[in-house]
Amino acid sequence: MYELFLYNWQVRDDWFEWCEDLPDHELTKHRVGGMGSILKTLFHVIDCEQIWINQMLGSPVRERKFDASCTLEVVKEYSLITREMTKEFIKDWSVQKDDEILEINSKNGRSFTFPYRKVLNHIISHEIHHIGQLSIWARELDKKPVNCDLLIRDIY
Repeated sequence: MYELFLYNWQVRDDWFEWCEDLPDHELTKHRVGGMGSILKTLFHVIDCEQIWINQMLGSPVRERKFDASCTLEVVKEYSLITREMTKEFIKDWSVQKDDEILEINSKNGRSFTFPYRKVLNHIISHEIHHIGQLSIWARELDKKPVNCDLLIRDIY
């Protein structure tokens, strides 16, 4: 599982590098799908990662809002902070943690329970889902998207 986090972080870093060639207005331009813009979608996958990890840690969830002051550099820094927290959480992973239960109370009062392993799998697949959206937007901009092929990446 850790390897898939490494894969996602490597692909995310490649998208950050890809974004450096775009003007700010293209990063924040409203688009159909995803979270509505390239930068907001990148922010969203990072924010969801920190929310789920903090919940499993029993730590307060950091309430971060995406706003007009959010830049690529701010999102990259948020990614590094979240990545370190996630690494710390999963570095000592054991099979016993697979079935630990996370209890969530939604805003409407409903209660949900999820095994930790399922939550980690969700974090991984959630980012992969949104990376697909970024690839579509790259094509719409007549730019080559980041190559997300797991087989060609050195994540080990």
